[in-house]
Amino acid sequence: MTRKILHLDLDAFFCAVEELHNPVLKGKPFAVGGRADRRGVVASCSYAARMKGVHSAMPMGRAQHLCPDLIVISSRQGNYGEMSRKVMALVDISPFIEQISIDEAFIDVIDIAEPLIEIATDLQFRINKELNLPVSFGGGTNKLIAKIANDWGKSQKISVEPPNAITIIPPGEEAEFLAPLPVKSLWGIGSKTGERLAKVGIRTIGQLANAPPTTLEILFGDYAASIRRRALGIDNRPVSAERDVKSISNEVTFAKDKHTETELKQTLRYLSEKVGMRLRKKDLGGSTIHIKLRWSDFTTITRQTTLPSRINLDQEIYHTALALFHEHWPKGKPVRLLGVGVSNLGSPSHQLSLWDDDFQKKTNLLNALDGLRERYGKDIITRANKFQNTDTEEENSEDSIKS
Repeated sequence: MTRKILHLDLDAFFCAVEELHNPVLKGKPFAVGGRADRRGVVASCSYAARMKGVHSAMPMGRAQHLCPDLIVISSRQGNYGEMSRKVMALVDISPFIEQISIDEAFIDVIDIAEPLIEIATDLQFRINKELNLPVSFGGGTNKLIAKIANDWGKSQKISVEPPNAITIIPPGEEAEFLAPLPVKSLWGIGSKTGERLAKVGIRTIGQLANAPPTTLEILFGDYAASIRRRALGIDNRPVSAERDVKSISNEVTFAKDKHTETELKQTLRYLSEKVGMRLRKKDLGGSTIHIKLRWSDFTTITRQTTLPSRINLDQEIYHTALALFHEHWPKGKPVRLLGVGVSNLGSPSHQLSLWDDDFQKKTNLLNALDGLRERYGKDIITRANKFQNTDTEEENSEDSIKS
């Protein structure tokens, strides 16, 4: 039986949510992200801004240079998580929905009789009408084709308005659809690999698919056969309803480089508490703790250590991260970015000892605090030492869950 898979992509999602809060923004060049004077970056930008050359992950200062009338919106204003959950609830038409980010998902609709174009059209209409959000769909016989089809379809609609596109590739036309596209459209082909391919005359996916096996083996080694299958539009991966979380981390990019130990330790504790709360929310613990440090010249290092048991208590995460920090931070050296993460995840565990009762008390207390923060906001309870220095506020704080 031929598979039927849709790829859903909410168009400029953060911007679309901001427009719901403030309709005056519609049609105007604006970006969601951090302030330029605090090294902010563009998290998302409107299509009017994209017409001026602005794109996501661009430094906000550069974006404002390209578009002097750019309106900058703090990324903390929109209720993105809530809107994402509403979208995913609305498209819950199959037991096989794989959400891959806050604004993207794959949906396996093989058990629905209607053609892909009809299913996509119906879902798009409902999201447009019920949630007032623009959304594009790509569809085909596998995830690779559905995703590339969606990216291609969106790229064909150049306007200040969201594309709200639907692009379906019929069964049997996968290789033909891919053939004229640039190799960078294919998963696994980055800019550097694209440059290497161009040097041997391979610029399109079709040329990649027809390249001699020996050439592909020289370029990709053991991955040569896999790359050729992708170039032909072959992808047998299932749509997975569940993803195994491999790591949870948080990091902060400072508005100004920090060089004092007190400031950096406060930030380290804050990040450890955020990671701990997210671990407990998923009923997970981790045995590998890592820190991330970025210096003023953008040089970045990560260092980690593995413990004998899986932890999720804030204090344990903090003390382990602090030990790594002291070992690898040259005292006084300015820090641009600081991060804390936990991996090797599984059910929480701890070393049995005379202090088991104390462990349970700490767990119960943290669970209660988590509940208060969940209900009233993360700042409802803060440590007293947080107020000792008001210049430690981070401009860009990033949460990460890797699967």
